Amino acid sequence: MTVDTQTVEKLAELARIAISKETIDEVSNRLGDVLQLVDQLQSTNTDGIAPMAHPLDEVQELRTDTVTETDNREDFLTLAPQTEEGLYLVPKVID
Repeated sequence: MTVDTQTVEKLAELARIAISKETIDEVSNRLGDVLQLVDQLQSTNTDGIAPMAHPLDEVQELRTDTVTETDNREDFLTLAPQTEEGLYLVPKVID
């Protein structure tokens, strides 16, 4: 599959990238190779193949969900310069 020069220039414009005139042919050929690979992948028969989330049969071992740290919220609030109803007060930075 080939990608013409105008398409490469339009893609470059949309992507906001600069492609020199000297490299347009190379980019066109590479894009053509990518599209050819996509066509090859789409033509592959996948009937009877179960979808999978990961190519390996590894099982992710999860740790138990337990609280390991104590709640120091009140201690941290006492260290703040200004607080109100459990919230930190900060200077206004945007007008």
